[in-house]
Amino acid sequence: MLVDLSPLIAATTQWLTRAYPASGGALASALCEVQARQAVTVAAWLRYPTQMDAALVGMAGPGGSARLDWITGADSDGVQDPEGDAWRTWVDEVVASWAACLLTDAELASLAVAALADGGHTGDTPVEFRRLIAPDEQDRQAAALLRHPDLLAPVAELHQTLLLDRLGPGQALTA
Repeated sequence: MLVDLSPLIAATTQWLTRAYPASGGALASALCEVQARQAVTVAAWLRYPTQMDAALVGMAGPGGSARLDWITGADSDGVQDPEGDAWRTWVDEVVASWAACLLTDAELASLAVAALADGGHTGDTPVEFRRLIAPDEQDRQAAALLRHPDLLAPVAELHQTLLLDRLGPGQALTA
């Protein structure tokens, strides 16, 4: 069975980068997106550690961005385009919350990346998450809003306890 979390990762990354856009030009936008994608990927792999978990979310759907939009005020413009906003149905609130936690806490991000070694998503291929766990000054400037703890707090706090439980002592990821 082929299990693919890429629609969920892409949509949740897009939501984060729209809610907390890059400050600067095209390079800043690209650096911001890479950081968001790395955080979302780690969060998604932690949230759906097994092929069965990933398959179930693929069948049932992740839930969408409605609550996140409401919390951040992104729903206040009143303009809705059902066809243009279809990607929003693939946004995963828990994954977005966990990614927000990882983007604002380097120690937690390192712990989360280390926890992936026990999961089944990386296989034999080494995966690097440097822009998430060790951003340089250019990364930080590009993602100033995306990494701002006060701005991300409402999203991060939604499911932070679940992430801490997942990463806590004795919490093993199954492959």
